[in-house]
Parts: sequence; structure tokens; C-alpha cells
Amino acid sequence: MVAVHLGWNSAPAGSTAMKKLERFLLDRAMEHGSPTLLFNLATEYPMAAKTIRPGVTTPARLVATARTGATALTWEKAAHLLTGERRGDLDRLLRYDAGLKMTRLAWLIKAATDASATSVKTAIEKLIYLRNMDVHTLDMSALAAERRRFPASAGRRSINQALERREEQRRYPILPAVVTQFAIDQVDEVVMLFDQAVSARESRAKSKTDEALIERAKAGEARRLLLDVILPVLADPAIPDEQIGGLLRNTIGMSKLREVVTEGWKKLPRDHGRLSALHASYTYLRQFIPQVPAAIDFHGGTGTAELMEAVSILKRLNEGGGRKVPEGAPTAFVPARHAEYLAKARKDGGETAYRHYWEFCVVLALRDGLRSGDVFVPGSRRYADPATWRTTSRTGRTGVGEGRRTRRVSAAGPGPRSWRR
Repeated sequence: MVAVHLGWNSAPAGSTAMKKLERFLLDRAMEHGSPTLLFNLATEYPMAAKTIRPGVTTPARLVATARTGATALTWEKAAHLLTGERRGDLDRLLRYDAGLKMTRLAWLIKAATDASATSVKTAIEKLIYLRNMDVHTLDMSALAAERRRFPASAGRRSINQALERREEQRRYPILPAVVTQFAIDQVDEVVMLFDQAVSARESRAKSKTDEALIERAKAGEARRLLLDVILPVLADPAIPDEQIGGLLRNTIGMSKLREVVTEGWKKLPRDHGRLSALHASYTYLRQFIPQVPAAIDFHGGTGTAELMEAVSILKRLNEGGGRKVPEGAPTAFVPARHAEYLAKARKDGGETAYRHYWEFCVVLALRDGLRSGDVFVPGSRRYADPATWRTTSRTGRTGVGEGRRTRRVSAAGPGPRSWRR
């Protein structure tokens, strides 16, 4: 009587309300595969429909049915992408590779532990391997973003034997989701490791420069003490000019004067010699710098035309083995603190030194452009074009300034809160 008075209805098995709930759960399962979320939705849906909720076993059974149906529907939507050749490539991910001493899937999952030259080259090797599988041609847009992410997460957690034992309708939708996610993550990882490896060497150069500045300051203090002795003698008009030299030599001592003259005092460049100190890492950085522009397609925003042209020139020099920077190569992006290195190398006729310093300036400007968003990478999530990002308010509306708290959402998918690796 209470239910009738409140306008609530019971929902026996096979009723219209239960069929609507089954369809609702199937639609939600195609958007998200979490069983916990689906169970919560299954218990909340009857309340919204003013239907008396059945026992716990009924929603649990409906969730299991919805997940099974979603798996079958996912297979139907992805089956046309899985040609015989592609299935062979995916199956090879689960086989042991003697050279790697692990499976290709485990190799792809294994994250870099440091930002060394070896890590950068390994990340590039993974990216090239995925591209050779034509992963970038897999169009999984027929599936919702969460539906793609859920099997990708399951594939990362599962061991190879478990994936091999799964039936085709479950195994093959998982593997494409994993490799497509890898393809996006690997681009981000290559760029991130490139940034960190270059920055680590720049930081080391800064430490060396700071140490040199400390020693220079100590030497400067000694010179200042000498001036405290010399200037009063020079400024005293009572001392005849012909006696000044002998007086200073006797007061200071010839050995001390010769020591100061021998040490010399060179004028420091505007960056205190940091780029020169970085030059000591040129051989190390060259282990991976040529490979990064070859593997990553960098694009520039407004005001980066000359930098992008310089990146293209550097890429051609690396591909052709060129050692001389062509005349007229852009330098407008070079900061003033580094421009004097290029000017001095050009004036002295040092083509090798000019090439090295110009390459350093291009790499550092490229790194800074990636950090600021002036340079972006198509297909990346972390380094995507800022113009493709939009702000979404807490109410779901898009625009600038709508809502007090906004989050950034990329056209390629939601960006991570922080880089997980």
C-alpha cells in the first residue's frame, strides 16, 4: 500500500523496467568497464525510475550480463581492424624474445628508470616498433574513451599466459587497446626523456660554472686586496713618480706580483660560460639528439617559424652527415647570452665550433618551446597543441571563465593530472 501511495512499482524479472535497466547497463558498460561503477548504477537506476529495487543478486547478475554483452559488442566493433597480419603482430607481443630476454609486451610496459641517453634511445626504439606495426592506423574511435582505456589497463596488469589463454573475443580487443595507448604514451615518453636528459646535462654545466665562479670570486678577492695596497700609493701626491714602482715591489713582493700576472683575468661571457661548459657533453648528447627530431614531428605555434626552420635544417644535417651549418641558417631564436658564442666562432672561422654551439641553441630552444607550449607534437597528449585544448567547467559547459574551477581537456582525450612515469 505504501508503494502504491508513493507511486512506486515493483520490477519482476522480464518486466519492462528490468529490460530498460538491462539496456541501460549495457550502454554504460560500453562507456566504462568497472564492475563497481556498474553495480552502483544498477542500484541507483531503479530509484530514479521509482521502482522497488530487487535484491543484491539481481543487480550483480545484470552487471555480469552487461559486461559480457559489452565484450561481445566491442569485438563486433573492432573485428574489422584485426586483419590476419595484424593478429600475427599482436600475437608476437606475447612471445618470448631471446634478444630482449622478455616478451615484447613486457618490454613495452617496462618504463624508463632514468633520463639517460640509453633510455632515450630505447624509448625511440619502442616508438619505431609500434609504428612498424601500423598502430597509428588503428581507428578505435568507435569505442568510448573509457571503453578503450579499461582493456588497456587490463592488458598492462595481465601476465602473458593469462592473455594467451583468453578467447579471441576478449584477447584481441585488449591487445589493440594496449598498443594504441602505448603509441600515445611512447611519444610523450620520448619527448619527456629528451627534455630531462638535456636538462640534466645543462644542470651539470651550471654546477661546474658555479664552482668556477666561486674560484673566480676567491681570485678576485686577492686582486682586490692588492688594489687596497696599490691605490693609496698611486693616489698619494707626496710620493714621487720614480719611487712608486720600487715602493710597490718592495711592499707587495715580486713573487706575489708575478703570481697575479700569471693567473690572468679573462672577461666572462654573458652566461658566465655555461654554454661552453655544456660543450663538454656534446659527444654524450649526440648519442640521442639526432634521433629525436627524426622520430618526433615537432610543430611550432606563432613566432616559432625560424626555430622550426632551424630544427628542419638540423634534421637534414643529421640525416646527410653534414658538418657545416649552411649560410643564412636562422639564429633569431638564439638568446642574447648565447649569441656571442656564435659570433666569436664565425669570426674565428671555426665551422666546427659554430655547428656545435648552433646545435646546442636549437636543442635548448626546442626544449623551452615544448615546456611553454610554443612547440607541440601532433598525436601527443602531454605536448599537444594548446589551441586544441578547451576548458570545461564543473557543470560540463565549455568556454573561458565559466565556473570557478576548470580543467583542461585535449581533443585527443583527457590529459593526465601528472605524468605517471
